[in-house]
Amino acid sequence: MSASSVASVQSPRPTLTASEQIARFAASFDAARVGASLQRTCARSFADTFAVGVAGRNEAAALAALRYVECTGSFDTSGDASHAGRASLWGQSVFASVETAAFYNGIAAHVLDYDDVTVPLRGHPSVVLWPALLALAEAAQLPGERLAAAYVVGFEVICKLARVLAVAQYDKGWHCTASIGVLGATVASAWLTGLSETQTVHALGLAVAQAAGSRDNVGTEAKSFQAGQASAAAVRATLLAQAGLRASADALDGPHGYTALYGERQDLGPSLRELGGEVLELERSGLDIKQYPMCYATHRTLDALLALRHEHGLTLSEVRHVSIRTSRGALVPLTRHRPASGLEGKFSIEYACAAALADGHVRLTSFTDAAVNRPALQAFFPHVVAAEADLPLVPRVADVIVTLHDGRVLRRRVEMLHGSSQDPLSDAELQAKLADCLAWSQSPVSAAHLVEVARRMNTLAVHDLLAQLR
Repeated sequence: MSASSVASVQSPRPTLTASEQIARFAASFDAARVGASLQRTCARSFADTFAVGVAGRNEAAALAALRYVECTGSFDTSGDASHAGRASLWGQSVFASVETAAFYNGIAAHVLDYDDVTVPLRGHPSVVLWPALLALAEAAQLPGERLAAAYVVGFEVICKLARVLAVAQYDKGWHCTASIGVLGATVASAWLTGLSETQTVHALGLAVAQAAGSRDNVGTEAKSFQAGQASAAAVRATLLAQAGLRASADALDGPHGYTALYGERQDLGPSLRELGGEVLELERSGLDIKQYPMCYATHRTLDALLALRHEHGLTLSEVRHVSIRTSRGALVPLTRHRPASGLEGKFSIEYACAAALADGHVRLTSFTDAAVNRPALQAFFPHVVAAEADLPLVPRVADVIVTLHDGRVLRRRVEMLHGSSQDPLSDAELQAKLADCLAWSQSPVSAAHLVEVARRMNTLAVHDLLAQLR
């Protein structure tokens, strides 16, 4: 090789790769930027995710995950959380390895489809962030004051990547909660555990090696598996990078990297240059906390129908037809037109309408198999017609027209969704949701206690924080 060739090979790259840009942001992020407002948002998100995870513990997917954890040999029923490298399974008096705890908790917190969402991702950020962060922090006995900042770092990365990738990726069939969420959860975990900039680059490459998740699994237990796997993969990538395993710095945006395989070779540069800007993504995009334990694509329709039912005293038997006109792409995840189980019902606009009109509410009790298979509701499904209009994906809108047997026609349009970051649930409304979740699983933890512990997150060791919730 000539001297000029050697010089060419050894000369530094003129620009940073996407992984290096993200790692530099994470390594330099100052936790002092997470003020009282962001701390409060993180506390609400943690309380919501934890309660939904406890509520999901008796679902078939969570029970299967629990049996799997036991089979791995990391199952610890001693009740002693002092063992190094052990982490809690939420809602259980059981501990496991950090990776399997993140896996189980992610499944349990997603199986009810009641966990929070953010619009840029078209998915659920907290269900991949909190299980990874809490498992790592508990096992390493880290202070809780690091949790909120780590969450903010991961959320920032998720939204910046999602702004470029999510629409095209979702259209291709990827489950963005898992396929993009794993990257943000890995960066959050890297910040939490104090990885160097170089180690974070390697962790991202290892996360890319594990990114997955198909939308064809929507309406099945595998959807929650994908969330749990993403959280566990983030833990795995972080601990392996910490142990010295290396990956390519080009894993995200190289010729054969993530954007080529999972996207359309989009340029991540402009979005990533805004990482850690004056307004952080948790403030800009915010979190939407769900009112109803089913796919978010139904929620504007539910707000409209429940308001009409309340205003006019409607019953299901009075309604001849429901017509829904909504934003482009809003109906994509609602694939179950004749649901036959509670899980399928969560992804059915037909069942959402029937249950809302029949019961006057949509709660956890709405999603038993028996509730979904009520003959009157099954017979009503063909009388619900939903169509996408030529309206932008964001901001979303739902126009609902209810035609009654007596000839009256009632209309309601919903743009601003209650529970969204623009119109958040009040503290009392959130606590009522938490109480419903905890009661559903017969947890001895009260909603008020969970809220109080979450508010004191930054003053407790994570080991003690979770001990107070067992």
